[in-house]
Amino acid sequence: MKQIHHWINGRSEPGSSSQTSAVFDPSLGIQTGEVRLAGKSELDSAILFAKAAAHEWRRSSLSARTAVLFRFQQLLDSHREELAEAVTHEHGKVFSDAMGEVARGIENVEFSCGVAQQLKGEFSQQVSAGIDVHTVLQPLGVVAGITPFNFPVMVPLWMMANAVASGNAFILKPSEKDPSPSILLATLLSQAGLPDGVFSVVHGDKSLVNLILEHPAIDAVSFVGSTPVAEHVYEVGTRSGKRVQALGGAKNHMVVLPDADVASAADAAVSAGYGSAGERCMAVSVVVAVGGIADSLVEAIATRIPDITIGPGTDPKSEMGPLVTAEHRSKVASFLDGTAIQGADLVVDGRKADVPTDGYFLGCSLIDRVQPGMRVYEEEIFGPVLSVVRVANFDDAVALVNANQYGNGVALFTRDGGAARQFEFEIEVGMVGINVSVPVPVGFYSFGGWKSSLFGDTPIYGPAGIRFYTRQKVVTTRWPDPASSTVDLGFPQTR
Repeated sequence: MKQIHHWINGRSEPGSSSQTSAVFDPSLGIQTGEVRLAGKSELDSAILFAKAAAHEWRRSSLSARTAVLFRFQQLLDSHREELAEAVTHEHGKVFSDAMGEVARGIENVEFSCGVAQQLKGEFSQQVSAGIDVHTVLQPLGVVAGITPFNFPVMVPLWMMANAVASGNAFILKPSEKDPSPSILLATLLSQAGLPDGVFSVVHGDKSLVNLILEHPAIDAVSFVGSTPVAEHVYEVGTRSGKRVQALGGAKNHMVVLPDADVASAADAAVSAGYGSAGERCMAVSVVVAVGGIADSLVEAIATRIPDITIGPGTDPKSEMGPLVTAEHRSKVASFLDGTAIQGADLVVDGRKADVPTDGYFLGCSLIDRVQPGMRVYEEEIFGPVLSVVRVANFDDAVALVNANQYGNGVALFTRDGGAARQFEFEIEVGMVGINVSVPVPVGFYSFGGWKSSLFGDTPIYGPAGIRFYTRQKVVTTRWPDPASSTVDLGFPQTR
């Protein structure tokens, strides 16, 4: 059975803790590995090496840092399939989806290779007689990332690329459900020439999360996961004096106006709702059908569901794989019972789908005439369940979305440019797609929702990522003639 260790000071480290967690292949429903879980001693060790490494790494030139990142990008590119296979075997998503995840992760590394441009400060000459002012951006020191199971390659790269490029040492706590990709990333970083200690991986559960949040030597924490945990991370981390960005859950809506092309909207809803078995924080969970388009749209979505091929992620014919664990499959299936839907119309019941009996598979479900207040509407499902809410007009659709506790992503499908512009202006959501069902920003923009989808002021990756992992220093400079020096107790003047 595969044994998965930590990565500390540039090498594999089993650690002294005897606590472990089982790793499964979700397509087969069998245990394939065992990951060692860290305690305080392993975290302290990683932090000790990280502090020493950060002290030297921040002194390295920007060209030296970017040279490492360029080599890392090249290694990621040449190991795309190996990374995707690791994701497929431990997360369960189909290989093509895993390859897409790796590609989007590489995009963030490519952005970090331009860190020299991002770290440029400002300079003002002669702000007062003989006085100049300039700013510099400096690294925080030792920072940590706590990442979810659904993107074990992409989300760590969202965080660590900018953190390391900015001169920090980075400690990653990946999900214990699919830990192998993080070790592969660490190996490639080492091969790229990253100094030992600058990047570490410590595996663990919620007890390790709390140790990270409370450790005085960690300066900042990035988190992606569910809203209750994000709120906990933000509260405990900030109370411990850390800078925190905590991305939480979502209930992403896709609004379809009466003028939209029904076939295109149905294709988009199916793709965004059931891709990666719905285990995406940017998956469409609710289709908002406006006016008379509802009947035809629901029918179009329902007719597409039987054509989705569900099977093991390793099978090239599979379009959707299993859910990550048996427990999560049961939780998602519970949203299909009468209590959860409270009288809505279960058009397609994924529990009755023809899926493999081995593994944690669940078919795609479609629920029509859902209303706010129903459990299936209010809670984040994180599975292949798509709800349809019918509203009378555009204003009702906007009000519905804005009233939701989450504000991660939203999409609008229409042919009306004026309506699209009004929607973009009025909607209270952090990421908006116009005829784009999954509006995940490219790597040179930043990712982040509003309301209960983000705790903290800073989105993740892109320019905001650089700002999160650095702090500004303002330097005021004067080179006076000693002969003109006098005592002046008055308030400093600029005129």
